[in-house]
Amino acid sequence: MTRIDNPAGASHAVHVRGLVKHYGETKALDGVDLDVREGTVMGVLGPNGAGKTTLVRILSTLITPDAGRATVAGYDVVRQPRQLRRVIGLTGQYASVDEKLPGWENLYMIGRLLDLSRKDARARADELLERFSLTEAAKRPASTYSGGMRRRLDLAASLIGRPAVLYLDEPTTGLDPRTRNEVWDEVQRMVGDGVTVLLTTQYMEEAEQLADELTVVDRGKVIATGGIEELKARVGGRTLRVRPVDPLQLRPLADVLDELGITGLATTTVDTESGTLLVPILSDEQLTAVVGAVTARGITISAITTELPSLDEVFLSLTGHRASAPQDAEPADTREEVAV
Repeated sequence: MTRIDNPAGASHAVHVRGLVKHYGETKALDGVDLDVREGTVMGVLGPNGAGKTTLVRILSTLITPDAGRATVAGYDVVRQPRQLRRVIGLTGQYASVDEKLPGWENLYMIGRLLDLSRKDARARADELLERFSLTEAAKRPASTYSGGMRRRLDLAASLIGRPAVLYLDEPTTGLDPRTRNEVWDEVQRMVGDGVTVLLTTQYMEEAEQLADELTVVDRGKVIATGGIEELKARVGGRTLRVRPVDPLQLRPLADVLDELGITGLATTTVDTESGTLLVPILSDEQLTAVVGAVTARGITISAITTELPSLDEVFLSLTGHRASAPQDAEPADTREEVAV
């Protein structure tokens, strides 16, 4: 196998430039750039129809782009698909195992398809069933598994070939909170073993739990990239939480700040339950002005903290809608025959 030069440098497991994919008049991807560092989790956030699944399908060689270039683990996704398939794993939104076969046979079959010897395929199936706590159910048909068990079996199947890069396309869709946490634990363990993960998700909590960096896509375009805290800071808003010693000072203090116009067009909010005043600020100068106004009124403060916006608020600010808001779905007929 011959790898091509990676313009992004050896530290990037995934390198994408100008990726385009059209379905008739629909632009599923419209010039996407993406870099994923080795041994990290890149979270790709976006509403339905943003282009997330199309991106994963291209990077896993299931469909070909109309323009642009992408390399994964040093292999070109268009020119070197056979080599690339040996170093990647894919878990889609729904479990793709054969439900008529027992769990062990599912994994053994995939191992043999990946050219593992019979001995190695058996050993790998046993190892992954134990790792995913499925040993007791190994001989049962997958159709008898719970949703969480099927998802774990699907993840195990994607790891049979010890992939360098793993694609997780909304892997916890429809799972209960407990099973979702189990999947998160396993993803973190895989990254600890050196696997690079590209994770698409609409769950803000999932992105915060797993992702080292984020890429936000909307209508086929990348609209923001960076670390979670970096993206929160880029929205430009912080909330100052002020707690006076005397709760009776809450309303007078809020009136003073609104009258002085320290927070611009935004208004302060009195949270009587927590005994705090929530003050939206956009700059350090506004923070200083708020503290000055409190001091000038002789109000004694027991606590004052600043909070960055939540990731959900960041997404709403960047896209104009929440991650779970329904959009025009990506075209359903996007599958192409792929030679194995």
